[in-house]
Amino acid sequence: MKSSVKSLLGHGLFASHLDAVLLRNAAVIVAFHRIQQADRSDSLSIDVETFERHCRFYQRHFHVVPLRELVYRLTQGQPIDRYLAITFDDGYRDNFEIARPVLERLSLPATFFVVTEWMGTDVVPWWDEVRGVRHPWMNWDEVRSLHERGFEVGAHTRSHVDLGKVSLREARDEVLGARLELERQLGARVESFAYPYGGRRHVTEASRQVVKSAGFRCCCSSFGGINPAGTDPFFLRRVPVSPQHSSPHQFGFEVATGRSVLASQHQCTKISEATGS
Repeated sequence: MKSSVKSLLGHGLFASHLDAVLLRNAAVIVAFHRIQQADRSDSLSIDVETFERHCRFYQRHFHVVPLRELVYRLTQGQPIDRYLAITFDDGYRDNFEIARPVLERLSLPATFFVVTEWMGTDVVPWWDEVRGVRHPWMNWDEVRSLHERGFEVGAHTRSHVDLGKVSLREARDEVLGARLELERQLGARVESFAYPYGGRRHVTEASRQVVKSAGFRCCCSSFGGINPAGTDPFFLRRVPVSPQHSSPHQFGFEVATGRSVLASQHQCTKISEATGS
C-alpha cells in the first residue's frame, strides 16, 4: 500500500477516533536516532520539521509519558490506552541541540539511550564509516544536562555490541559497565536499557537475563509492534521512525492497524545490515 494512501487512511482513522478502539489497552514506544537534514537513503535521520510534526501528532492523539512511567503502569496493571513514550538511541549530539528544544517547547518527555564509551569522543561507527560521514556525539556535560532538565537517560551498552553474538562475560561487561558509568556521570540511578541492533535475533533470552541481573527495570527492542496490557517490561517493543514514514498519519495508521510490525521488522533489518542501529 502506498504511503499516500496510508496517510489518507490515517487521517480518517484518527479523525473518527477509531484509534481509541484499535489501541485500546495498548501502549506505543517510538525510537529515533538522528534529527537532522538528510536524504531518504539515510534511514537513521529525519529532519527537524518532520520530527516536530510527529511530536505534535503524538501530543494530539496519545498520552505521552516518560518511559519509566509507562513501565510502572505496566507493572502495576494500570490503564495504558494510547500511552506513548519517545526514545532516542546512540547519543548523537543533534539529540541535544535539535531534538531537545522541540521536546521542551512542546513539554514532551523522552528517554535518551546512550553508548557510554562514545560520549565526548570522535568514534565513527561502522554504519557511518561506510557512508563516508561523521556525526558528532554528545559530550558528558550535554548528557548530564538532559538529566538535569528532567529527561531520562538510559543505557545502550558501552560500545554498541551485538548482544546476540558476544559471550555472556562480554555481555555482562557491556551492560553492567554502561549502567555503572552512567550512574557515575549522572549521580542518579539508571533503570532503562535498549538493545543495540534490536531485532529478534539480537535479543536473546540469555542476554535478557544479563539485563535483569544488571539491575535494570526494563529493556527495549526495535522490532516493532505495540505493547498490550500485561507486557513484560523486559519484552518492550519499539517502532523505529524513519524517512519511510511520509507523514505522522502514515505512522499512526501502521501502528493502529498492526502494520507497524512488518514495517518495523523490515526497517530493523535494514538498519542492522546496512546502516547500523
